Amino acid sequence: MNIEHGDRVKLHISILAFAGLAWAAGPDLDRAHKLYNITEFQQSLEVLQAVPNKDTAVYELMGRDYYGQGEFRKATEALEKAVALEPGNSEINLWLGRAYGRRAETSSMITAPGFANKTRQYFEKAVQLNPSNLEAQSDLFEYYLEAPGFLGGGFDKASATARQIARISPTEGFWAQAVLAEKRKDYSTAETQLRRAAEIAPQEIGRLIDLARLFTKQGRYQDADLSLAKAEQIAPHSAKLMFAKADLYIKGKRNLSVARELLKQYLISVLTPDDPPRADARKLLKQVQGS
Repeated sequence: MNIEHGDRVKLHISILAFAGLAWAAGPDLDRAHKLYNITEFQQSLEVLQAVPNKDTAVYELMGRDYYGQGEFRKATEALEKAVALEPGNSEINLWLGRAYGRRAETSSMITAPGFANKTRQYFEKAVQLNPSNLEAQSDLFEYYLEAPGFLGGGFDKASATARQIARISPTEGFWAQAVLAEKRKDYSTAETQLRRAAEIAPQEIGRLIDLARLFTKQGRYQDADLSLAKAEQIAPHSAKLMFAKADLYIKGKRNLSVARELLKQYLISVLTPDDPPRADARKLLKQVQGS
């Protein structure tokens, strides 16, 4: 299961959610949120841990901070407290599902199925509470697509969720159809759907990165480079693009010296929660340095 849509993992708090956070706990929560936004997760946690009367918003942001640090057990504990205080909050249920998803990915074969089931349950709850929650629909779609039937996954369920996604966002609907086509190894249809998504949102580099990934998978490196170059024209200083280029070079076993330099630059860049974590960049750097 890829909760992050390859690089689509999108770890952000909406303007309305932020306004609610700031109102709930005042300056401390405001400061913690600003630290979270620049991936200073430990500093954000220290501010939140000092809040004497913790409410839903505090526990939710604590959970996101732990998630950002890769401490997924602590993330689920904090988010469980948040969802207990506000069970009807779609966003908290979504994040709790994500945290359990990462626990499933990083745990033993004995405990992983239980965590995976909780992932699905919280994703489904998030969608039930707010059918227009695009990120919840997208994460549920990927769960259904990747999980085996005995854990509640299935291609038919993924296809139905893809239709829901298309109703919310045509661009994301094309992305979902591309993912379904790629799962069937219908690369031509996947490419067509991604190109349609890129045409609808010409300033969004995510679909261009997705195209480059698809081309790399097929060994079409020239097409992958063209897609990455177009993304760089749109967002020349994007950390997400920097990481994606390094990742795809390593996957294609090419331009490895360039990939090393990109990862080193990435590790000292200012990141946001939307960007791949530095831990992932360190893993890739270790991999390419050993090659």
